[in-house]
This record gives sequence, structure tokens and C-alpha cells, in this order.
Amino acid sequence: MSRNTLVVAGLALILAIGALVLQFTLPSATDGESVDLSALQAEIDQLKAAGTGSGARIAFVNAEDAFMVFVLAVGDLREQIGKKSEEIRALQSDYGQGVVSRDEYERRLYQLNAELLDARVTTAAGTVDRMIAAQQFADLRSQLVGIREEAQPLIDEVNNLVARIRVGAIDATEFQNRYTALSALFEQFDQVVTAAASTKLVQAIEKVARAEGYDLVLQRKDVILYRRSTTITDLTEEVKAEIRG
Repeated sequence: MSRNTLVVAGLALILAIGALVLQFTLPSATDGESVDLSALQAEIDQLKAAGTGSGARIAFVNAEDAFMVFVLAVGDLREQIGKKSEEIRALQSDYGQGVVSRDEYERRLYQLNAELLDARVTTAAGTVDRMIAAQQFADLRSQLVGIREEAQPLIDEVNNLVARIRVGAIDATEFQNRYTALSALFEQFDQVVTAAASTKLVQAIEKVARAEGYDLVLQRKDVILYRRSTTITDLTEEVKAEIRG
């Protein structure tokens, strides 16, 4: 087994452990909709048993919309991702129009893909840095610091890949192998970062619901065709304000 293979295998183990750190702070989604429906039925049964079903306060939250608050908060970090993505689209357009040769296209595409991966990894790491610095993430700070430290080898390996492809010090086969492995590791890292933000989203929803006296808050997953606004309230904006705060 080569040194690079050992490094990648080690990073996979490290990030897998990091992912486990946060899994206990999030509600399980293993069974998809069946989990949501059974939980909802249990809540309704409890309200009926208590004799408060008719007066229960119910609300819903567009979780995806609320989560965008986190994405927009690191919009400046994500700018480089957008730029590299646009460069790739422009290169593909030039190649399609015959402006660049196949060899030049492949060489340039390898470099841009490596730089895009670097931008994504840098953005995720920067997001963790901001979470660590934010008071709202104080309860997760020790875990986030550990995850950030564990991700450093990944950052270094991606930087090394970018440097080597820029000077042509790596062949196509080795590049593809390392790029694929590092991309998979990044996805694990990104999932951990998303889990941390999702934890805060759940906490924000609970805080708003308790403060306003709601008995049940549903997640809006599909388009709601009808709701009686006097009995079922949309708390999305309140939750977004709580997150921003």
C-alpha cells in the first residue's frame, strides 16, 4: 500500500469518527417519512389523551428555507466556488465550440476541478472556524475544534494536489485516483459541518416553539395546498430571525 493510499485511508477513518461526534445531537432520519408520521401520530395521541387536542397550537417550518441562513452567512467564503464553477462551464463551452484542443481541455479541466475541490474544502473549513468563534455554537465548540483539527490533513492533501497538477507533476491516472478519494473525504467532512448547522436549526425551532407556546411543529417538505392560517402557523421567518440572532 502506497503512502498516498495510507493517508487517504487514515483520513477516511478520522472523518468517520468526527461524523459520529455529532450524530447523537440530531434526530434520526433512517426511516425517512415513516419516522415523521409515527412521531406525528404519537404527538396527536398525547394531545387527545390530555383532552387538549381541539386547542392544540400547531405550526410548521420550511426547514430548507431556514437552513439557507447558514449558507448566506458564509456567502463570502463561497464566492470562489462560484468562480471556479463558472470557469469550468466556460471551458466546456469553448471545447464544445472547438476553441480549445482535447489535450488542452483535459489539462485545464483537471486543474480547475482540483481548484474547485480546494475552494469547497476551504469554504467548509472556514465555516467551521466561524462556528467555533460564534457564541451560538458554544455547546458544540469542543467537538468543532476537534473536527477542524482532523480535517487539516485533508486540506493539506488537496493543496498538494492543486500544486502538482499546476506544474504537471502528476499523470492523469494518479490525478483521477487521488481526486476521487479526496472528493469522497470532503463529502464526509461537509456532512459533519452540515450536521452541526442542522443541530442549531433544530434548537432554534424548539426555542421559538416553546417561547410562543406551540404544541407541535411540523416540517414543510412539500408544497402546502391549503392550511387554515388561524390554526396552523408558519414559523419559518421567526426561526430564521432566531438563527440570525
